[in-house]
Amino acid sequence: MDADSAMSELPSAADLMRDYGVSRGVALRVFGVLRREGVAEPVPGGRWRVVRPGDTVDRRPLADRVAAIIMDDELEVGAPFPSTTELATRLGISRPTVTKALDKLESAGLLSEARQGKQRTVRALPRRTESSES
Repeated sequence: MDADSAMSELPSAADLMRDYGVSRGVALRVFGVLRREGVAEPVPGGRWRVVRPGDTVDRRPLADRVAAIIMDDELEVGAPFPSTTELATRLGISRPTVTKALDKLESAGLLSEARQGKQRTVRALPRRTESSES
């Protein structure tokens, strides 16, 4: 990882098993050690990403990150919400993943229902949670 500064994702456990002839248990223990040392973290889909010093990653659940867009973009109730495609580009994730988060926000009553040809709108503002600072 240190030798390749462009490396952002680690090989899968299956790749390690095949390429190095190790058991799944050994591969998973390696990932555990890398995680404890703070140089790798799991990502959805069973993959692992490299954590570089100074990297800042938003670890909130995706639905919370999407809901925060309402406050960050200062959207009011009734305002149009960004499209799935726009959110996918903005967050660097796939459209189906964004759709799942939007469905959760719909269920929570924050966004209007998605319909073909009709843009989602903000139905309610998320509750702002204050973090206590020491």
